[in-house]
Amino acid sequence: MTHLPGATPSPNIWLHPATYEIENRAVDPDGLLEAAMRERADWTGRTVLDVGCGTGFHLPRFAADAAAVVGVEPHADLVALARRRCRRLPSVRVLHGTAQSLPLPDASVDVVHARWAYFFGPGCEPGLAELDRVVRRGGAAFVIDNDPTRSTFGAWFRRGYPEVDPVAVERFWSTRGWTRTPLTIRWSFGSRADLEAVVRIEFAHALAEEVLAGHAGTDVDYAVNLWSRDF
Repeated sequence: MTHLPGATPSPNIWLHPATYEIENRAVDPDGLLEAAMRERADWTGRTVLDVGCGTGFHLPRFAADAAAVVGVEPHADLVALARRRCRRLPSVRVLHGTAQSLPLPDASVDVVHARWAYFFGPGCEPGLAELDRVVRRGGAAFVIDNDPTRSTFGAWFRRGYPEVDPVAVERFWSTRGWTRTPLTIRWSFGSRADLEAVVRIEFAHALAEEVLAGHAGTDVDYAVNLWSRDF
């Protein structure tokens, strides 16, 4: 086993990190997510924690402005890839750990980023308790999640993951003091082959082939919820 106990297996990046890299490069080319996060809590000169950092795709971007950046990832193979990516960035550390047991001291970070990693609503209470512990007073946390109620990708997600109840998820976050900022971003791929490869790691075979047959081009409109909370 290359991941820590308690980690929720991710069938896309854990099994297909090279294809997931293509997906990361395609997400939000217009920078809407970063702009919305910076408007709420700029991380310039502060300490950033990326929970479920995967291969560390977002760590260099945070490191461009932050005083320090910490990535936490439960899958050892991805930890190694993230450390390799950031080996020339002295302000970045990548730690092997889980969201529900963060390997960090109390009140040690200012801004937390979790993108499609563990935090999906009911069931993530242990991770939220850890945020209460590690985020300094005056800090903020962001959770980026799919919104299956709208957009082309949202319709695909709703069909692929019918067990996700968007009403229950929204109720979960809002009753815990998180604020929802709905955004419509997009996937924009350099080639049709790249889009097809990514769709095939995100959905079961039959659904992937069906949605690809019904969608032309290399861009996909993609609805997300940016959940945020001040500490």
